[in-house]
Amino acid sequence: MKKLFMFLAATGTTVVANLAIAQEAVETAVPLHQTLKKNFIDGGPLFMTPIILCLILGLAFVIERIIYLNLADANTKKLVDDVETALKNGGVEAAKSLCRDTRGPVASIFYQGLDRAGEGVEMVEKAVVNYGGVQMGKLESNLSWIALFIAISPSLGFLGTVIGMVQAFNAIEQAGQISPTVVAGGMKVALITTVAGLIVAIVLQLFYNYILAKIDSIVNKMEDASITLVDLVIKNKNK
Repeated sequence: MKKLFMFLAATGTTVVANLAIAQEAVETAVPLHQTLKKNFIDGGPLFMTPIILCLILGLAFVIERIIYLNLADANTKKLVDDVETALKNGGVEAAKSLCRDTRGPVASIFYQGLDRAGEGVEMVEKAVVNYGGVQMGKLESNLSWIALFIAISPSLGFLGTVIGMVQAFNAIEQAGQISPTVVAGGMKVALITTVAGLIVAIVLQLFYNYILAKIDSIVNKMEDASITLVDLVIKNKNK
């Protein structure tokens, strides 16, 4: 029994000590913004500032594209049904009016196709194809800027790496010996800038792929809807 009490007392002491250590670690933990600020300063503002600018500008273009694509991604099936109903009840002018009041690239393509309905089916097809290319260009607008920031952010990080290594070798040359203290400053710049550049590129690449997938989805809907529009025009003409 005495050994049991001694064991419990020792266990309790250990638990209390561990809790005290954990509490001290929580109290002395550095906030995230302070850590980021320290790494920014250690990496060197000269090298870290362009990388941060790549992240900010890249995210600005990403947000703009996501908002635009979400607004462009309308309910295509409902639009096709509404256009078919308008063609049956009010003719081409009613369908054009409906498309004019509906947002999105599909409605714009429909309007251009219906505007040429009186010139024959071939002109409708040509108008749909030509204006479809215009709308696709609008969907892909500003993607080149995002790709640019994805490409140059790691390059900027590697540039900081090379310059950091040069600084480390200069420090070794001046000190006349190799020691961790001598090379630490240059190596720190090299590692921090590389990590920052890679993180920026990875974040922007994820959003870039999402935007591409969104564009592909909208383009597929545009192509399917364009084929349906030509069929509707042919049916309306035959009637």
